[in-house]
Amino acid sequence: MDVVAGCQAFVGVSEQGSFTLAASALRVPQSVISRRVAALEKHLGDALFERSSRRVVLTPFGADLLPSAKRLLQLADTMQHDAELARRKPLRLAVPDTCSVTRLARLEAQARHEGVHLDLVPAGPARRAELARTLGARAALIAVPSDQGTWSVPLGLAGVAEPATEVIHLESLRPGRNRASARVRVVRIQPEDDVPHVRDRLNRLRDALALRPSQVVVAASLTTAVAEVLDSDDLLLCPEVQAEELGLFWRPVGEMRPTRGYGVAAAATSDAERLRTRLWPLIARCLGAQEER
Repeated sequence: MDVVAGCQAFVGVSEQGSFTLAASALRVPQSVISRRVAALEKHLGDALFERSSRRVVLTPFGADLLPSAKRLLQLADTMQHDAELARRKPLRLAVPDTCSVTRLARLEAQARHEGVHLDLVPAGPARRAELARTLGARAALIAVPSDQGTWSVPLGLAGVAEPATEVIHLESLRPGRNRASARVRVVRIQPEDDVPHVRDRLNRLRDALALRPSQVVVAASLTTAVAEVLDSDDLLLCPEVQAEELGLFWRPVGEMRPTRGYGVAAAATSDAERLRTRLWPLIARCLGAQEER
């Protein structure tokens, strides 16, 4: 039986001195109050009220049990309050520091409508993995190969000038024979993509196309990479959504499809599943990921 509901009816009748008044105070039919009290009496093994008089009064057994019933209701209220606080306790999530404030704010706001309160911690790939490993965050979006990830983010090349073609071939960056002393165009990799499944693939393509080693470089920071691109005809490796935020023109890479992959690392399986299922589309939009699984 529902002992809490039974105690609520028991305490209500004892305070009101009437089943009818207790039903009115608790906003339930009198028959419900009667059933709950009867069920509690059966559960406890004795009568709680004398029903022979015009006014309902406690039996000695009921008088002895009333303080315990009130304590149980107080504990139930406290537990309900604590449960509400626990549901609203933020889930600390380490996210890529390449996500803009606008995208992160939208993720946090929209997650609340799904009943999840997030505490977002922007960080680079290595720091996110460390936070997940040391439990500095309850969960982290970690960099993984795209075929192993929950989210997949296509990368392309972005620059200040709008390309005349639909794709940018790295081969077109190859220096001419008579341009040994001329400045060559550089593809700048931001720290978020300084991971083997992105960086090494791009370097292998660079070597296969006979580009100079200095034409594909990892920048010290995103700010430095963007500054170099804004001041030259260099190109930034990035997702399309990031290029739009930076005011750059974006195109896919002609010879390959570099892709960021993101997975979830979490100490609690329930946190990981919540992020992979209920918040999947919200995180996809924040990352600039493909929104079709």
